[in-house]
Amino acid sequence: MKQRNITRQVFDALQDTPVVFVQGPRQCGKTTLAQHLRDQGHNAEYFTLDDAAVLKAALSDPDGFISGLPERVILDEVQRAPDLFRSIKRSVDSRRLPGRFLLTGSAHALVLPKVSESLAGRMEVITLWPFSQGEIEERKDAFVDACFSKDFKPTGFKDADLTSLSNRIALGGFPEAFSRATEVRRRVWFDSYITTILGRDVRELTNVAGLRELPRLLKLAASRATGVLNYADLSRDAAMPQTTLQRYWALFEATFLLRTLPAWSANLGTRLVKAPKVLLGDTGLLCHLLGLNVARMQGDELKVGAVLENFVANELTKQITWSSIQPSLFHFRTHTQQEVDFVMEDSEGRLVGIEVKKTASPSANDFKGLRHFAELTGKRFLRGILLYTGPNSVAFGPNLHAVPVSALWKISGKQ
Repeated sequence: MKQRNITRQVFDALQDTPVVFVQGPRQCGKTTLAQHLRDQGHNAEYFTLDDAAVLKAALSDPDGFISGLPERVILDEVQRAPDLFRSIKRSVDSRRLPGRFLLTGSAHALVLPKVSESLAGRMEVITLWPFSQGEIEERKDAFVDACFSKDFKPTGFKDADLTSLSNRIALGGFPEAFSRATEVRRRVWFDSYITTILGRDVRELTNVAGLRELPRLLKLAASRATGVLNYADLSRDAAMPQTTLQRYWALFEATFLLRTLPAWSANLGTRLVKAPKVLLGDTGLLCHLLGLNVARMQGDELKVGAVLENFVANELTKQITWSSIQPSLFHFRTHTQQEVDFVMEDSEGRLVGIEVKKTASPSANDFKGLRHFAELTGKRFLRGILLYTGPNSVAFGPNLHAVPVSALWKISGKQ
């Protein structure tokens, strides 16, 4: 098993919180992590609701099922029996013991109303994503924390050229897909994965009719990756009412197939675009939906720019889950087309802007958006970073740096 970088966070939560819910996309490694925690000292019995007998017992008598469990348990894929959450609440209220329930689920906690209604104040939610690039290389990637350090002086980093990055982007981070030896075998896995999510998991979350339209809509969403979300345009292109499209979109977000990145805004006296950006949860899945492989990426500059930006967004999101700073992640855009791909904001209000360029030779003009953002935000602006596909780190002015994309996983911290 590869070490998962959120392991410490889950262990810490189990020491002081009755219910810990590890959520994330199906097949991202939640079950493996839970079993690893048990092997490493979390003394709990393991049950999975993917087991037909366990699921039947949980659905038929939730109170009886919970009351018959050992003192500490791991319940895997718990979203399949949502009535369990009220039973867990009653059990926790009668015996409030840290680490009693370690839950895992392939549906977002915020879209499971019985979770928020029943376990508010009793539960900590931690998100596990597919492998980060640091986890693949068995290191704790710490680029996010480095961005907020007092002295940000990165050196050169290898493996940032477009060919190396294309391989990483196309592989993605799902453990099972990553282990497949050939592109053909990965394609078969992704086909099966999408079928399982849309054919079973989505149906368990909703009674919405017409789910046959979901595969086509998912491909359409993939074609909009890193673009600003516009439901009216999507509705027209998908030939479906906006209300229907928004319900389907919520299901994609609930199952971690895609997500949206909110726009950063403040009272700055300027008109800002407030719509979120569209992001796919894994670039291997994104490339599969777009029909992209490494060879095709080399010849399609428009698409490779989008998937590279999505790749960086995913790496930042993963690192934030174990970051000591825990910044919030946004994008920035004005109606005059000034933009910064990503903005990280910490609890003190400090801002780090990040631009992504597929160029191997950055120029001063590539920092135009970052300079505008710095002027707009004043003392709150800590630094601007341009991630590019060359090997060297270069200063382009006070607090402006061109840094290889591979710095995302080459800058590491303590495990």
